Amino acid sequence: MSDLDRNYVSPFGRAAGRVDAAAVDAGLRAYMLRIYNYMSIGLAITGLAALGVYMAAVTTDQAGAAARFGNAFLTPFGYAMFVSPLKWLFILAPLAMVFAISFGINRLRPATAQLLFWAFSALMGISLSSIFLVYTHTSIVRVFFITAATFGALSLYGYTTKRDMSGMGSFLFMGLIGVIIASLVNLFLASSMLQFIVSVVGVLVFAGLTAWDTQRLKNDYIYGYASQGGEIAEKAAITGALSLYLNFINLFTLLLQLLGQRE
Repeated sequence: MSDLDRNYVSPFGRAAGRVDAAAVDAGLRAYMLRIYNYMSIGLAITGLAALGVYMAAVTTDQAGAAARFGNAFLTPFGYAMFVSPLKWLFILAPLAMVFAISFGINRLRPATAQLLFWAFSALMGISLSSIFLVYTHTSIVRVFFITAATFGALSLYGYTTKRDMSGMGSFLFMGLIGVIIASLVNLFLASSMLQFIVSVVGVLVFAGLTAWDTQRLKNDYIYGYASQGGEIAEKAAITGALSLYLNFINLFTLLLQLLGQRE
């Protein structure tokens, strides 16, 4: 906190001046807590949406089932969600919502941004609901707690470390692009070895992003939002929660591919 008079420009375009260190410490704790609260509520919405869709999509009535998906029998709703072309709408919709929130945040009111984040979390839950058909429920729960512990440790490191991690950003971004490209290529190759490599590298990339994003959010507040507050800080907390939420979800799905037990 000894460098609080640095002329840091926040992502919302306004430079911070010299501020009181004690006030920043208190404000920073409240700001980060708000981010984690938003992220936690988003994850809860995602989990409830995924479970709700799964329960409505599966039936034990084989005679009345619309289709079979692995060992499960699907209701007409389940067929529409997991088999019909409609599934692509729910797969791609969360991506559109991310861009809407990220690039439109300056024009949105905090309440609107908050509602969009909740809607995004629900859509993500719908798109992830198929994991209940692919992996055993026990392994999903186990991997979730592994992810939570890993994420918590990495985020705590990013928050407390004195090491400047800003230089890692470009390296991690290149790694992320590589993971995305390799994943797209593997849609056509369907290589189990490439999928394993992508999952391992992806876990490392999102582990790094979790620590890097946490430190970035901390510095954004100290050198930017501490002197701004109000709607700007509130909208920044929502976009911060979105970035950490995405890190958590990606860590979870990649670890599930590595550690999950299939049905």
